Amino acid sequence: MKKRILIIDDDVDMCTLLSKFLLKNEYETDTAVTGKKGLAKFRESNFDAVLCDFRLGDMNGKEVLLAIREINPYAIVILITGYSDIKVAVDVIKLGAHDYITKPLIPDEILNILTNAFARMSLPDPENKKDEILPKPLLKSRPNTADNFFTGKSNSTKELYQQIELVAPTNYSVILYGESGTGKEVIAKTIHEYSERSTKPFIAMDCGTISKELSGSELFGHVKGSFTGAINEKEGHFEMANGGTLFLDEVANLSIDIQAALLRVIQERKFKKVGGTREIEVDVRVIVASNENLQEAYKNGKFREDLFHRFNEFSISIPPLRNRQTDINALSYYFLEKINGELEKNVLGFDDDVMELFHNYRWPGNIRELKNVIRRAVLLSENGQISRMTLPNEIQGIYVHPHNKVEEASQSRSPIPEISELKKASATAEYNTIINVLEKANYNKSKAADILGIDRKTLYNKINNYKNKGEKSDPV
Repeated sequence: MKKRILIIDDDVDMCTLLSKFLLKNEYETDTAVTGKKGLAKFRESNFDAVLCDFRLGDMNGKEVLLAIREINPYAIVILITGYSDIKVAVDVIKLGAHDYITKPLIPDEILNILTNAFARMSLPDPENKKDEILPKPLLKSRPNTADNFFTGKSNSTKELYQQIELVAPTNYSVILYGESGTGKEVIAKTIHEYSERSTKPFIAMDCGTISKELSGSELFGHVKGSFTGAINEKEGHFEMANGGTLFLDEVANLSIDIQAALLRVIQERKFKKVGGTREIEVDVRVIVASNENLQEAYKNGKFREDLFHRFNEFSISIPPLRNRQTDINALSYYFLEKINGELEKNVLGFDDDVMELFHNYRWPGNIRELKNVIRRAVLLSENGQISRMTLPNEIQGIYVHPHNKVEEASQSRSPIPEISELKKASATAEYNTIINVLEKANYNKSKAADILGIDRKTLYNKINNYKNKGEKSDPV
């Protein structure tokens, strides 16, 4: 028996288009152009699902939803709107909407949502389950991400998960905004793991570290001999991510010509390798991240407007750690447990004054900085607790003078240093940290670099820089 769908939309053309589309796909339909007429039809006849525009002439989607749930608590209601407001989405789903989609509507997406809705929705017996009026949460557990930066109970963390839970099951492209170190890649991976693509590859590419000349090859691959140095055929990130998710970090760094090629792949789902002639078809969900506003970037001519709109089906702003104060304890113990396992240590906790310092510190490097600070502290700890002395000077509130005179930073005891002094103090603190970590790592540079959160090459460069200045002896 065919499923019956009621379409409520004050746009007559939209009602007609949706009705014809669903009829072609084996659904029976009826339409209404006002909320009141739609509710009257719903009362008079049995419908399996309702597609309702959120903004109607006489009612809004919330009012229609609540009225439908009074008539039939188990009805499938899907709201449609041109206003992708996350708070509205969260509200209507809390009120019992099955799903929430935004215009422009994508036919395959509508079919997919309806198919999944009917597949998941087994109607309970009204005699036994009258109180069970809301659909079960979409996600019952959180995935095992490599670094769970969302540990905590702050409102910011809860809102992050609400947004992830809403967008993950769709095929929407997503823009992640956030400062460096806030965990944009972890959030992208979490969205992937929550989605139906979770069994397929998750591929990440940092657009800020790849030269403009090589970005095309990295994204799309190249054929042998296509340019100097192309001695073998290369598989690009799109090809590697086929069926899964491609995460592009710092996407604003891509050149305009690469942005044009990227737009074509997203629109047509096919591409050619650099120097190649064969078209390769792909099915990839794209998530991008930026620490600058892409809307401002395209207004300033730095980013293609059409590509921005392709990506901007959904956006998430990730709060900095300084705005997640209530999560600091949970995050600290999460990283402590993780790093204990990595370094084969058994540090049990933090001294009280350490946690106080953590809460008073601004964390300019965000969660990545917190993780690296705890990594260093675990290595330096010798008595089973992380003490104040294992923390970097800047977190302890200690100012190091150029001539190694140390004093606590305090408004009452320390004058504000000159800019030139700050640079020297920073260099001295960095050098001392490198020395301490090298000593604890038995001068294993790879291990020391890992603890410091930098690569081995960067560590070598810093060591050579101090040596060449003649200000310090060679630490190795």
